[in-house]
Amino acid sequence: MSLDPLNGTAAEIAELVRTRQISARDITRLAIQKISAMDEAVNSFTDVTAERALAEADIVDARVMAGEAPPLAGVPYAVKNLFDLEGVVTRAGSKINRDNPPAAHDSTLVTRIREAGGVCLGALNMGEYAYDFTGQNAHDGNCNNPHDLSRITGGSSSGSGAAVAAGLVAAALGSDTNGSIRVPASFCGTFGLKPTFGRLSRARTYPFTASLDHLGPLARSTADLALFFDVMQGDDPLDHHLAPKPTLDTAAALDLGVEGLRIAIAGGYFRNQGFAEADAAVDLVAKALNVSREVEIPEAARARAAAYVITNAESAALHLPRIVSRAGDFDPDTRDRFIAGTMVPAAWYVAAQRFRTWYRSAVNSLFADVDVILAPATPFTALKATQKTMMLKGEEVPARANIGIFTQPISFAGLPVAAVPVWLEGSRMPIAVQVIAAPWREDVALRVSKALEDAGVAKAPIAMISG
Repeated sequence: MSLDPLNGTAAEIAELVRTRQISARDITRLAIQKISAMDEAVNSFTDVTAERALAEADIVDARVMAGEAPPLAGVPYAVKNLFDLEGVVTRAGSKINRDNPPAAHDSTLVTRIREAGGVCLGALNMGEYAYDFTGQNAHDGNCNNPHDLSRITGGSSSGSGAAVAAGLVAAALGSDTNGSIRVPASFCGTFGLKPTFGRLSRARTYPFTASLDHLGPLARSTADLALFFDVMQGDDPLDHHLAPKPTLDTAAALDLGVEGLRIAIAGGYFRNQGFAEADAAVDLVAKALNVSREVEIPEAARARAAAYVITNAESAALHLPRIVSRAGDFDPDTRDRFIAGTMVPAAWYVAAQRFRTWYRSAVNSLFADVDVILAPATPFTALKATQKTMMLKGEEVPARANIGIFTQPISFAGLPVAAVPVWLEGSRMPIAVQVIAAPWREDVALRVSKALEDAGVAKAPIAMISG
């Protein structure tokens, strides 16, 4: 591990604290200092909760002195600003929410991480109301990619990806409706986990699209994803949408490797879009896993279209009172999407949900014959912040709406996915591959991620921040 303890993984930091080689308070002070010195360039934080963090660190140190061994002892982390943090206004990336009172309680996942010894450094920048794939925010300022400040981070969990990639925190929490964990993981070069829909509690978080929203961690190692995921699992009476599933010990399963796993590449829609970087990233991972078999995910293009219908309709319904009363306080791009959503016919929404039922069943049936499917996470590496369009099959289309072409069909089925960052030869920017597993098998996705990391194919180095 580096001489700077903050450059270590969450597991390494927790071990240092548990063995009293460094105190949680000292780790926290170092993190606060690093954020103060470096985040002006990255703009990943909206709120730094220094006093809270130091108080949490002192509690961790007292627990360690009393003989406890919390799994996340002293690990600095932060959360996307749609998770409630007691005493902090949950902005959800908006101007309008700033008028709300501070949250009275922490979200369930934050409470569980605190109980496991994690130390929360604050709230992170994000796309307005989570409707964003770029990381550009009209109210809090754009979040900048630590590997190249002229490029986007991806969104909407922009601050989550950037803060982890910059080494400001060991891990972060994000949300993923159509790709908002996997896209920043790809553009910023971190590992990310989108669990199965309904796996983790969404209590006391600000919604985007209730029937598609997922929550999960981003980190610089697979083991850290597993550490955070494992402590966040469990029943929650505050979330009636949570699935009643037994918890997994994914950390214990990481070293089982990939032997015996049936792995395939997603063909068809995921291989014929004409994006050389995306195909090369999948090829690199497939070669490392000795995989050549392809399977086709049926009707992926239609799934993406149906995901748009549901996203627009549900989010517009949620925000309709604000659209009517405070339209001028939205980012115009976000506002216009919500306005369009108010005009989606009810028959379209019902048809999209019916199709989703069929699609989920059809995709799940693939896992009778395979355990893991590999697919690109993003079409390319991070775009320049000034780039507004992209080429899709020879046609120039808006970039913001099309970055998620590979993530949307997967979250539409609610499947668990590990985003695995790779670095193509000659590229100074990362790109990720989706490791997609059967429902409720986050352990399998993380096993493959860990095997790729152990092989040196996947890695998440701390960025050397530069313009």
